[in-house]
Amino acid sequence: MTLRETIEDNLSSQPISTDELPRRRHVLDLDDYSREELEATLESANGMAEVLGRDIKKVPALRGKVIVTMFHEASTRTRVSFEEAGKVLSADVINVSASGSSTDKGESLLNTGLTLQAMGVDTLVVRHPHSGAPNFLARNLDRVNIVNAGDGLHAHPTQALLDLYTVQSRLGQIDGLKIVIVGDVLHSRVARSDIWGFAKMGARVVLSGPRTLMPPDFVNDSLPDANSEGLASQVEVDTDLDRAVEGADVVMALRLQSERQRGGFLPSIREYIRRWQVNDARLLRAKPHVLVMHPGPMNEGIEISSGLAHGSRSAIEEQVTAGVAVRMAVLYQLNAGAGE
Repeated sequence: MTLRETIEDNLSSQPISTDELPRRRHVLDLDDYSREELEATLESANGMAEVLGRDIKKVPALRGKVIVTMFHEASTRTRVSFEEAGKVLSADVINVSASGSSTDKGESLLNTGLTLQAMGVDTLVVRHPHSGAPNFLARNLDRVNIVNAGDGLHAHPTQALLDLYTVQSRLGQIDGLKIVIVGDVLHSRVARSDIWGFAKMGARVVLSGPRTLMPPDFVNDSLPDANSEGLASQVEVDTDLDRAVEGADVVMALRLQSERQRGGFLPSIREYIRRWQVNDARLLRAKPHVLVMHPGPMNEGIEISSGLAHGSRSAIEEQVTAGVAVRMAVLYQLNAGAGE
């Protein structure tokens, strides 16, 4: 049964326009998504947003399914939005944290996964400090869908999906837009997934920040030409933020972690603020409708000015709202998508 049929049959006579999603086993990053699948996911999220706008935010689409969120890192937005998404779809949602679980007794990640699989869990949402942990589980668990909720410095695909959804909702399209991502791109799993998503949707992606915090394959001439193949031709680096934001449709600031200064990646926080803070003065160079985004949590006054973070051009709260609808679409695709 499609999402449209499920919702219409059970709760409402008002149709929800959504494409049937292609079947998918896991959501590990956006590198294996086609543009068509990204568009279908965003369209499905539109239908989910309509459900969230109702007085009774509940549909039986995933009744009888068991979803476990297993977070080995602190999280508020991602964990709560996944839990809300599952519950709105009527799934049974169980939260497991590393603290207080068998991990404290030395149980390996694989054995934890095998235990949950043996209990009949349908979907495992995983956040882990080590890159590749969700991929490892996906290779070794044959009866559980895996969703990567952020792994090390590698990927955060559902954050990128909600960023795509927010931009499309506010600006009406993604194709042809100029997206500027500012800050510590080198250590950002959000930036990695956003680059895949926005480039596949036809946007031009500009990365800006200290040269020491840029991906080396885009700035180091001694490495293979990053612009010679595929989607990389849509990605460029400009360490001069004033120049990078000229004509920008979207400017996304990334959180700057204090350990980057201690690690020698930048001379000082004051220097970073002077050259790379996203603020009102800099955005005068962007397009009048420029959208300001941040994946959170924010260091206001460092990577983004407080006034801009809470101003009329900010879509930061909309990103949080979009997270529930997008994660509903992802959970639905894995558990009740096409092919069932």
